[in-house]
Amino acid sequence: MCGAGVQGRIQLRALAAALPLQRVDVWDARPGAAQALAGELSRSLNLDVRAADSLAVVRDSDVVVTATSARKAFLTPDLVRPGTFISAVGADNSDKLEVDPRLYAASLVVVDSLEQAAEIGDLHHALEAGAVTTSHVHATLGEILAGRRHGRTDRDAITLFDSTGMGLQDVAAAAAIYRRALQAGVGTRLAVN
Repeated sequence: MCGAGVQGRIQLRALAAALPLQRVDVWDARPGAAQALAGELSRSLNLDVRAADSLAVVRDSDVVVTATSARKAFLTPDLVRPGTFISAVGADNSDKLEVDPRLYAASLVVVDSLEQAAEIGDLHHALEAGAVTTSHVHATLGEILAGRRHGRTDRDAITLFDSTGMGLQDVAAAAAIYRRALQAGVGTRLAVN
């Protein structure tokens, strides 16, 4: 987990619910934040979560999540081994950048929205650097979920999900949470005029 802020916390909780994690290393440019998150989630998730001193821990990782506010690429090709899955969620405006354009070019890329990623995501920076064209993007998440495109077919491929965040995803998540709250009889109803 690269990034120990709110988004990193949320991403790590989601990964722990979806994957059989054995160990998690948390790196942040602020070492104290990584230590705090590692301690908190070790207890609450009952999982081996450790603060990492450097990005070198990426070399031993099967899954890498970048959830930072970085404005300079820190995830470089020399850090990522074949077969790694990268979820890049921090570059949600045109000033942010996490994934080196050379790594982007070496990856099988899936985006949430091609148009939006080309404007504000790590794709935006890979395009500006001349490392890729939009045709390098393998699929959108919607195409994968609908079965129109396959995901990973080569176990050694570095796969990269370039997520810029979409309002539609937020609305779908809110609707699902609302339905579950109604079913469980929890929450507070508010009148909206």
